[in-house]
Amino acid sequence: MKILYAASEARPFIASGGLADVAGSLPKAIRSRQHQCRVVIPLYGTMKQQLREKLTFITSFQLPLSWRSQYCGIFEATEGGVKYYFIDNEFYFKRDTLYGYGDDAERFVFFSKAILEMLNYIDYEPDIISCNDWQTALVPVFLRCFYMGSEKHRHLKTVFTIHNIQYQGQFGMDVLGYVLGIPSYQAGILEYNGCINYMKGAIETCDMITTVSPTYAQEILTPWFAHGLDNLLRERQYKLCGIINGIDQSTNDPATDPAMFHNFSLETLEERKKNKKALQQHLGLAESDDMLIGIVTRLVSHKGVDLIQYIFDEIIGLGTQIAILGSGDSQYEDFFRAMQERYPGRVSTTIGFIPDLSKKIYGSVDVFLMPSKSEPCGLAQMIALRYGAIPIVRETGGLKDSIKDLGGKDGNGFTFQSYNAHDMLDAISRCKQLYDQPEKWSEAVKHALQCDFSWDSSAEEYIKMYHRVLGDQ
Repeated sequence: MKILYAASEARPFIASGGLADVAGSLPKAIRSRQHQCRVVIPLYGTMKQQLREKLTFITSFQLPLSWRSQYCGIFEATEGGVKYYFIDNEFYFKRDTLYGYGDDAERFVFFSKAILEMLNYIDYEPDIISCNDWQTALVPVFLRCFYMGSEKHRHLKTVFTIHNIQYQGQFGMDVLGYVLGIPSYQAGILEYNGCINYMKGAIETCDMITTVSPTYAQEILTPWFAHGLDNLLRERQYKLCGIINGIDQSTNDPATDPAMFHNFSLETLEERKKNKKALQQHLGLAESDDMLIGIVTRLVSHKGVDLIQYIFDEIIGLGTQIAILGSGDSQYEDFFRAMQERYPGRVSTTIGFIPDLSKKIYGSVDVFLMPSKSEPCGLAQMIALRYGAIPIVRETGGLKDSIKDLGGKDGNGFTFQSYNAHDMLDAISRCKQLYDQPEKWSEAVKHALQCDFSWDSSAEEYIKMYHRVLGDQ
């Protein structure tokens, strides 16, 4: 089986979020199971020079895009045993950041069409193109509209993965002819609620829709989570499934991670306690045995920050310390700065995102708090467990699929169901009760460190799904 994994970013070459982690890890896991998997991403101008030097030029061609014809270069590189292709066009991709431009509609139309056209010029004939989010949503659309008559494309299947349904690629109707070049009689594939919706087009035309957790696959069938696409998805529920993401166990390993104050493993848990003291010193917290809660997040409402804000005093009143790392809405940034001033030695607030500090927090705090309003998959709770921090999460999306309450069998964290601050406080209180029983707490931490969220099981699920798409099962 041959897969071409299409994404707008992938580690180690370029990254702005969780998609890059998936695109950098899943293809390796698929390849390790005796299947071919290659990756295609744009060649961004912000790629680091030492990575750019690994690239080899393959070819170039002119790509027809509606009324215009644009240069398209193809480069390749091999990293971790996986071959990566890079779509080059400096007009579209030599920018200061990856997204957020007025011509994003055109930039990723170019990228999607270039992926299909590239197959005429490279020595790889995939069985499936696995597309991710709205930036590659037009691959199945263009395949249906323009390429089904081509011998190289006729038998191609497409899978479309929704990482976050909130971002759909919605643009004005004018892009239909000016950018997409799609005939008016096929406009219905993309038209939705008076605009052009790239994600809607992929949902219509792909062979399989996946999301990044089983619970999220069910949630997006409801108006609360679907951002307007619930009716469309319910009609196509027959081709929808959820597969939870994994994490890269080698780059997230407290035994070897250079960010740790003291490296540790299941066999050397005493070293983890030294990390807590070192983090307290590093952040200006009092050296205390109080339960230390870590929060590493974007400071925005859908991450549940308003719940934390509402009962912050009560959380501190339980006898806790809190270490916060994140950035986002100014109202939340200002609030947490004020809490640091109100509770000196008990609260530390660092505004921004510092990868080294985030790892130090994972490997030092007792508890990791993640009360998201919605969370398609979430990786932070998995990383927290990998580093021995007990997660407290709300039961939504991938959080529900990965964290089971310690009040039941095989629990690895604490959960609450309703989006309610005092339900969250109850989960924190129950966690504190366990923390105050050192032997039981030690067992919980040991179990956390043994939880397996590698890509192994997820990759197997993807392979099964790809086989179903090809009619092998």
